[in-house]
Amino acid sequence: MADEPLQTWAPDRAEPPPQYPLPPFWTAVGRGVRNRCPVCGEGRVFRTFLGLVPECTHCGTPLGRLRPDDAAPYFVILIAGHLLLPPVFWVERHYMPPMWLHMAVWLPLFTVVLTLLLRPVKGAVVGLLCRLGFTGDEHQPAPLPPPMADRS
Repeated sequence: MADEPLQTWAPDRAEPPPQYPLPPFWTAVGRGVRNRCPVCGEGRVFRTFLGLVPECTHCGTPLGRLRPDDAAPYFVILIAGHLLLPPVFWVERHYMPPMWLHMAVWLPLFTVVLTLLLRPVKGAVVGLLCRLGFTGDEHQPAPLPPPMADRS
């Protein structure tokens, strides 16, 4: 082991990714709806149907640490309810179809509309979180205080 050369560690001196300014509110939300990074507009937001990428491939924004959680389903239900419930009530009032027909028509329609809206709305929520300055570090546990010195 004595004849092995001494190896030293050197930090990675690669240039950090460029910092992009935060876009305006509607730009960030619109980019999220279109599955684009809310910050740079180039990279993708989703890795799978609803799974976020760990970070933007273009600007390095840590999108995977953001937690849109229950906001997207809440907004999707709100939007779909406002779009589809008026026709449901109108059909019921004017034609009074049997309940089985309502279930055969409206349940599949609600399912399709909710599924189609979920991904763009979740992207919009990610854009909103980016625009508001959330980084995902809010959910990390607070660091422990340093240990107290022995008081012997």
